[in-house]
Amino acid sequence: MEGAGPAGFREGRLYIGGAWRDADGGRTVPVVNPADGGTIGRMAQGGAAEATAAVAAAAVAFPGWAATPAPERAAALRRVAALLSERREEIAAVMTAEQGKPLAEARGEVAITADYFLWNAEEARRIYGDTIPASTAGKRLLALRQPVGVAAAITPWNFPASMLGRKLAPALAAGCTAVCKPAPATPLTACAVFACIHDAGLPPGVANLVAGPAEPIGEVFLTDPRVRKISFTGSTAVGKMLMRRAADGLKRVSLELGGHAPFLVFADADLDAAAQGVVASRFRNAGQTCICANRLYVQARAAAALQERLVAAVAALRVGRGDTPGVDVGPLIGEGAVARAEAHVADALARGARVLYGGHRLPGPGHFFEPTLIAGAPAEALVAREETFGPVIPLWSFEDEAEAVRLANGTPYGLAAYVYTRDLSRAIRVTEALEYGIVGVNDPAPTVVQAPFGGVKESGMGREGGYEGVQGFLETKYVSIGLMPS
Repeated sequence: MEGAGPAGFREGRLYIGGAWRDADGGRTVPVVNPADGGTIGRMAQGGAAEATAAVAAAAVAFPGWAATPAPERAAALRRVAALLSERREEIAAVMTAEQGKPLAEARGEVAITADYFLWNAEEARRIYGDTIPASTAGKRLLALRQPVGVAAAITPWNFPASMLGRKLAPALAAGCTAVCKPAPATPLTACAVFACIHDAGLPPGVANLVAGPAEPIGEVFLTDPRVRKISFTGSTAVGKMLMRRAADGLKRVSLELGGHAPFLVFADADLDAAAQGVVASRFRNAGQTCICANRLYVQARAAAALQERLVAAVAALRVGRGDTPGVDVGPLIGEGAVARAEAHVADALARGARVLYGGHRLPGPGHFFEPTLIAGAPAEALVAREETFGPVIPLWSFEDEAEAVRLANGTPYGLAAYVYTRDLSRAIRVTEALEYGIVGVNDPAPTVVQAPFGGVKESGMGREGGYEGVQGFLETKYVSIGLMPS
């Protein structure tokens, strides 16, 4: 990463106005490997001044980028995608070091990040307006789609590359300029992505990176009138606060917030596939995934058979450092995450649940927790009401379709849900009844770049991905043209 520091990605810097720079005063903080607690690098720490400088750079760059022909914007995004693909191993290694996920998962995340840039490169060429039939012969009516302006993107630590790509690529495709704030735990991956943006030759100020404490940087995003759109992925509590504060400036917001995904398995399902689906959904990224299965509901007459398969599948998972070949489940992001998983399991046991497998933190350095399957937790248990965000899944049974839907919808959240059945009619009925923005039917991994991603209820608003991703960065301008007589 030219100019990023003497140790490349291990010495992360801010990227403002097309140049790498230190924070004012040279302040940095360590970046820690959750697998062993060791320091892997340092990241420059900006604040209000650096965020303001980044917004100013984006505002200066906006008119030129908005006026850039769509094929040229598309070509720039394709160059970014090519560099991400070319540097996949390097970026994946950085991600695994600071986030902990297995290298295979990190490689897949870099690949989908490149796909977001490729998809949105083509969407840049498909931003169409409308010709509206006029009421009189002397007028012509048009609807133009134009970029909203400077966009601020706030990304999480669990998917530090793909969430950046899912927000930044459509913003740039639409003709917006952007300022991105990565999560404090995983800033070096963001630097690696921005190195591709820099080397792809995007004009200065089009994309900017500011790392640092959330409060002063977020305050700039919320109060600077040049910022017209805020895109946030994170907790529901923070999302609600951002929405309240953004209302003062009538800024657009898109929010991808907490989830509490139900996983419904009917007795007619392929139980082997369902068991593998549960494992693939729940234990990916050590359960630190916003759309992963959080509550497993199994039709009563199939519960024992599925439970047997699940215990065997969970027991086969290998836990360890993400850079160790063959590891399936890496560390949690920090001590707080381990403590939360412990607390959820302890609470369930205290209320009468039983552990079918796992249930403990693992000894040694790093933040590891056993893949855990529990059963019999009551409805008031924490695992029934809150997102654990760790490798723990509780199991309950249901009798019929109506009860399954009632249990699944019994939460204020509505991001993702899963249904396993061989009955097509049931799949359609249940899918339509589920109050969720995403439903996987016999599919534990529904996310793709060409489809809309987002939730309902307290899981957020707006959609990322697909053609809707770009629409969130566009405004409609109505133009009425009176014709002069010839």
